[in-house]
Amino acid sequence: MIEATRSTSLRQPRTVAYTMSRFPKITETFILVEMLELERQGVRVEIFPLIHEREPVQHADAQRMVERAHFCRLFSRPMLNAQIYWLLRRPGAYLRAWWRAVRGNLESPKFLSRALVVVPKAAYAARRMVELDVDHLHAHYATHPALLAYVVHLLTGIPYSFTVHAHDLYVERPMLGEKVAAASFIVAISEFNRRMLIDLYGATAEERVVVVHCGIDPTLFRPRERRKPGELFTIACVASLAGYKGQRYLIDACDVLHRRGVPFQCLLVGEGEDRPHLEAQIRRLGLTDHVRLLGAQPRHKVSELLQQVDALALPSVVMPNGKMEGIPVALMEALAAEIPVVATAISGIPELVRDGETGLLVPERNAAALAEALLRLYTDRDLGRRLASAGRQLVLREFNLEYSVAQLRALFERDWRMDGQRLTVREIEA
Repeated sequence: MIEATRSTSLRQPRTVAYTMSRFPKITETFILVEMLELERQGVRVEIFPLIHEREPVQHADAQRMVERAHFCRLFSRPMLNAQIYWLLRRPGAYLRAWWRAVRGNLESPKFLSRALVVVPKAAYAARRMVELDVDHLHAHYATHPALLAYVVHLLTGIPYSFTVHAHDLYVERPMLGEKVAAASFIVAISEFNRRMLIDLYGATAEERVVVVHCGIDPTLFRPRERRKPGELFTIACVASLAGYKGQRYLIDACDVLHRRGVPFQCLLVGEGEDRPHLEAQIRRLGLTDHVRLLGAQPRHKVSELLQQVDALALPSVVMPNGKMEGIPVALMEALAAEIPVVATAISGIPELVRDGETGLLVPERNAAALAEALLRLYTDRDLGRRLASAGRQLVLREFNLEYSVAQLRALFERDWRMDGQRLTVREIEA
């Protein structure tokens, strides 16, 4: 067996590979902008998605990244060649990767079936990463992407990290303890997530988990001009149409506003499986003239929309299986545009929406409380301006893309300064 030793090349720039489940994906634009900003800060990025998402590309930046991404079909000659390569060059590591992936997912048929796809894709990615002299691998989400990173690490010694967001921690945690223990570090997008990881995995997590908030580019969301008194009170909700986003409670709150004579419109931006149910609810409550579903929109359209609204509401809920939000990027974008926000006090949301300071928080699944909060913003515009101004300052300080990526880059650089176990092509093929 070849002894794994770290290459000591001092070449610049360093290279970080990114992996995620699907790319490009409009609901995960935050990953795209993170990679772009990391490159702007001098780190070369290589992209290894598990799945080539076939939805229309909404962003020119995404199209450029798609053209550079390393996609490979499961049943293809390069995929087969990669399996043979590792079986011949590092058979122990290759078979150990298979054994751990199967053993770690036996209790879940869903995750086991996906592990059987992830491992060969990881073998392909591992070979390409060694050829590209990748210094570090970062995965977004702790499920399948982190498994790919874990397998690549077993095969090559390339150090890895991953970002934990929401469902990948709150709902499904296959092999998470092993992934945590083998990672150089773990990024938690909230203090809530950091505490949960430590509660689950103790000292192993505590010495590895770092809070780095997802960030946005605040220059894309300039403060809106003050709207004239008497204009229609416009509420927006920017979120995928899924149960845990809680749009049904916002529609119920709109019914309350309507019955109380508030002149308003509510714009729901996003797409998802709940659309038919929400459309039926709107018709049933007689709100078709007040609540509109606009579908998924690209980033620049959302920015334009925020210039036309008076409040953003995101009534997220905790689902029976534990699924819930992390810290929604839509809230950051609204506050960057100085739009007052109303949200629910779950997960890491109170770290951004501080009740009475940067926004208003209401209990989940409480349409009456949500309506009252929106009514406060309608009747007291000065309150909304104070909250939104403080919210923008918080975003500029703590949820700023440039700052967040600089924190992430510093973690990569710390890892590069430490002794590791990355194999070179020469060592693997010796």
